[in-house]
Amino acid sequence: MKVFVAGATGVLGKRAVAQLVAAGHEVTGVARSEEKAALVRSLGATPVTVDLFDGAAVKAAVDGHDVVINLATHIPPLSKAALPGAWSENDRIRSEASKNLVDGALATGASRYIQESIAFMYPDSGDQWLDEEVEADPPGLGGSVLEAEGHTRRFAEGGGTGVVLRFGQFYAPEATHTIAMVKAIKRHVAPVLGPKDGYISMIDADDAASAVVAALQAPSGTYNVTDDDPVTRDEFASIAADAMAVKRARSLPVTLAKMSGKNARFMMRSQRVRNHRFKETTGWAPSHRSLREGWPAVTAAMKED
Repeated sequence: MKVFVAGATGVLGKRAVAQLVAAGHEVTGVARSEEKAALVRSLGATPVTVDLFDGAAVKAAVDGHDVVINLATHIPPLSKAALPGAWSENDRIRSEASKNLVDGALATGASRYIQESIAFMYPDSGDQWLDEEVEADPPGLGGSVLEAEGHTRRFAEGGGTGVVLRFGQFYAPEATHTIAMVKAIKRHVAPVLGPKDGYISMIDADDAASAVVAALQAPSGTYNVTDDDPVTRDEFASIAADAMAVKRARSLPVTLAKMSGKNARFMMRSQRVRNHRFKETTGWAPSHRSLREGWPAVTAAMKED
């Protein structure tokens, strides 16, 4: 198939492009600079420069493609994530760019649209398992995520197949968030905010990319894409310290974290997200079942680099 990928050079995008090419698809990837274009070409895909906020340009770019995949994001670094306005560019991408991509895909006859979303939209739920039937409880920064998901449903209502992938938090050797976590661990500070017994749902970036490929076979719908066995923050602190052979990280006081703003409080939720629907529908499975295997593997790769 001919596949168009927005966000083709990000942590997830470049992995998805490589795996799509390896699966035999003809891939076009959005690149915003010559350096990024060179990366897309090195992955075996064709680069294209297009302003995702220009509806006419997007329509022209996606014309002739069977599948349109939106992996474009602008996630702020952890050091700025709690600041007012830190997510504004990401919000615009999820609202305006998603609309333009869906409009273009519908107008040019694409048969499938796949939208990246996040699994952090669920309510704070203790140790309860969360599947796609649980109603989302987004904070202020999550409104644009639901808007992007709504555009995907609009594509399905227009006669195509619309797939939403709600990913857990990515981790990868070169990901800025992973690097920030490793630096925190080296300073013996817990890498994530929130109560120790709260669950976090994450996914290795390579496994997330393989899910994008698997989504080419999924029927319309919303799917959680996380590892099989989410761990608590307390478990993560132990796993991270052991992987780096350092003393156990200490947690930030919950009261201090709460003072960091509503975005920080959102990050403190306990979300034990279940991925069964996507696995059962597509046959996909993560190579790392949990952070117990995945985090030591990614930190080992970082040491090699």
